[in-house]
Amino acid sequence: MQTAQIRQRFLDFFQEKGHEVRPSSSLVPGDDPTLLFTNAGMVQFKRVFLGQEKVSYDRAVTSQKCVRAGGKHNDLEEVGITTRHHTFFEMLGNFSFGDYFKKDAIAFAWELMTEVYGLEPDRFYATVHHSDDEAAELWASEAGLGADHIYRLGDKDNFWQMADTGPCGPCSELHYDLRDNPTPVTSTEEFVELNDAGIIVELWNLVFMQFDRDASGELTPLPAASVDTGLGLERVAAVLQGADSNYHTDLFAPMLDRVAQIVGRDYDPDSEEGVSYRVLADHARAVAFLLADGVFPSNEGRGYVLRRILRRGVRHAWLLGRREPTLAGVVEAVIDSMGDVFSDLVHRREHLLQTTTAEEERFLATIDGGMVRFDELVGSEGATIPGEGAFKLYDTFGFPLDLTQLMAEERGVGVDVEGFNEALERQRARSRAGRSAAGLVDASGTAEDWTTLSEREQVFVGYDSLSAETDVLAYLVSDDSLGLVLEQNPFYVESGGQVSDQGTVRGDGWTLEVANMAKVGSWTALFGRVEGVFPEAPEAVRVSAEVTADVRRDTVRNHTATHLLHAALREVLGEHVVQRGSLVSPARLRFDFTHTAPMTIEERERVEAIVNDGVWANHAVDISYRTYEEAVQAGAMALFGEKYPEEVRVVSVAGVSMELCGGTHANHTGEIGLFRLVGEAGVAAGVRRVEALTGPGAFTYLKAQEAALLEAASLFKTQPANLSQRAQQLLAERAELEGMLDELRTQGGSGEQEVVSEAIELDQGASSYRGVRLKGRSADDARRWGDDFLAAGQSGVAVLALELPGDKHALFAFVTDDVISLGVRADAVVREVATFVGGRGGGRPHMAQAGVEDPSGIDQALQSGAGVVRDLLAAGSA
Repeated sequence: MQTAQIRQRFLDFFQEKGHEVRPSSSLVPGDDPTLLFTNAGMVQFKRVFLGQEKVSYDRAVTSQKCVRAGGKHNDLEEVGITTRHHTFFEMLGNFSFGDYFKKDAIAFAWELMTEVYGLEPDRFYATVHHSDDEAAELWASEAGLGADHIYRLGDKDNFWQMADTGPCGPCSELHYDLRDNPTPVTSTEEFVELNDAGIIVELWNLVFMQFDRDASGELTPLPAASVDTGLGLERVAAVLQGADSNYHTDLFAPMLDRVAQIVGRDYDPDSEEGVSYRVLADHARAVAFLLADGVFPSNEGRGYVLRRILRRGVRHAWLLGRREPTLAGVVEAVIDSMGDVFSDLVHRREHLLQTTTAEEERFLATIDGGMVRFDELVGSEGATIPGEGAFKLYDTFGFPLDLTQLMAEERGVGVDVEGFNEALERQRARSRAGRSAAGLVDASGTAEDWTTLSEREQVFVGYDSLSAETDVLAYLVSDDSLGLVLEQNPFYVESGGQVSDQGTVRGDGWTLEVANMAKVGSWTALFGRVEGVFPEAPEAVRVSAEVTADVRRDTVRNHTATHLLHAALREVLGEHVVQRGSLVSPARLRFDFTHTAPMTIEERERVEAIVNDGVWANHAVDISYRTYEEAVQAGAMALFGEKYPEEVRVVSVAGVSMELCGGTHANHTGEIGLFRLVGEAGVAAGVRRVEALTGPGAFTYLKAQEAALLEAASLFKTQPANLSQRAQQLLAERAELEGMLDELRTQGGSGEQEVVSEAIELDQGASSYRGVRLKGRSADDARRWGDDFLAAGQSGVAVLALELPGDKHALFAFVTDDVISLGVRADAVVREVATFVGGRGGGRPHMAQAGVEDPSGIDQALQSGAGVVRDLLAAGSA
């Protein structure tokens, strides 16, 4: 039975039993900050089980995407080694919310397994909690299992709880005997031993939530008992298909076949390489589904787990001899084989492939150096790799700690994890120190340094008003500088990317021009230079505070535009776009977001058009306050890694955007006036940055562009509308003149001089080596020569010494496909010959380049090439 049939029959069976078929939820839990990833089918129903949410059905069935690769539930190190551990898997599950309980749950499971899937009844064993007499009796009465097929185990195996307190209950597991000719199990000890050995395998876990555990550990019966079950799709597929491993089912066959196709060798499950094949097949699934659900490789949180999975995959491809991106090809097989069931894979195909390739290339650029350093650490340290060394592998070469630990385990050595953590913390401390900026006052100085006039609470009134008549709660005088804490504060202090307000505070005979703001304890304090005389030892100070209106107006215009921009980027580029940083100032806005490739002109134009459509529609900007859970459930975007209070502020533009935000905003989008993108660039791996102007700033920018266009048209003696055509005409004329110049050079001599030419014998026929000197104007001349050499259709290797104006030189190596297949790569050739000229180089199998420090050795380098090729051929055939 194929996996697609297994999945569908499960859903159909329970639908016929009155269950609502629900779609899989995202791998990123939307309303559960305690979980890194969705790791079980019940996650999307957690609030229902807790009684915090009502649904229109009391029975449900799902096939849930799950990941276990970080935090408490982490199977990463076992993947590829065991037959049944995975980072990504599907969990089939049926759920009852206060409807049926143990009897029906057991009867349903037995009917599906024996009648629908047709598995042999005599091979099944059930485990129950040692106190659960009811479940044991039901397995006997409903399934007909004998006493020798029902085993009672303790809390560790057969009692489930969501947390230390809350809903919990006994569970019952259904196991299957995989032996060819099974003999009856005679004891609990024998059963556990066979289970641990994978001979009798757990297939289905039925959880009976019937108690509420309080802080003292006491169990109280729930008013309505519920059922939560989980049947691993990969495991049941292996049983139904008679496979000795989950990896040898139709689920993994397309991925293993793709690895074999890329590597050029068939999959051998019993070989050492077989582990790497399985790791690539498994990790490609996790990478594809995590990327499709909006997770992006990074150095924190979920993104870090994804990066670890990716880099572990790259390392196993490296063990298979691959020095180019490999995992992306296997991800493509995941899309092709699973996209009919999970359409997001197909819709985000390009994003999945581009992101995987980019991440692979980034790690491949350092993995060679990292492996050399790892070998040095193992060789010099013996039993333990020091923490500083492991940290260097992480910090310089991008090796996650668990990758270093895995490699060390393979070599029989340990890793000083505590030392690694200490080195990491030292780096973080240095980073924090580097980021801290000197201010007029330190937040820790509140109690000692400030003079407090009142203990009343400070209130921010800046959402509704730009001015306030108010009292001073505390002050700090330092020479001609003054710090104030106002009871009613209209000034917004920098937060969430939005810069601080500007303005003035006026007292009796003195004025403070607000130049800086900072958090001092729970207060927002204003700082600046005071004009006039601030009173000495006052008992009370009454002031008039006023925010500069035009500066605030420009800032709110840019902040609301940032929300429209975020929504437009997600619409145009995909839902993987997530905010990674922002700057909202009066003059401009800047927005950093996750995306791997530069935006095309068409993408920029679409984003601009979508934002301006939103501006000119003059939507109302709605501000509301909700609980965090209510806001997220309503669709509000929250920044991963941010900590939010129980009550959050939600900024909504109807039908366009909904975000959690504490900043100041326009009342209507029309106040933005005009939106113009003025820049786009990469700022970090997988992070792009756009800059934009709004309102008068955008208008001024467009006027400046128009002036530049008119000036350019004047210089080219044409009209602005004809400027592009005129430029193309001049470029064509230039190309024609350059062609004529090249022809004249050719007539005067090509500048090519053959230094050496030798025949090289290959197993399948003759090949040749050429060493050539060439005079040229740029490296493009050498590349054109190499393209002609590779396209000539003849077998061979060439090393080219290029002489450029100014007595500059470079070496190039070119290798044809047939010679590459025998183990000779251009990057290996150029590295060897470059030793004669004091240079270093690298590149790809067909073409590589090296610098030249000592031109006097060029002829010797060219003459050595044939010997280098023969040595590489001999090494490849050894």
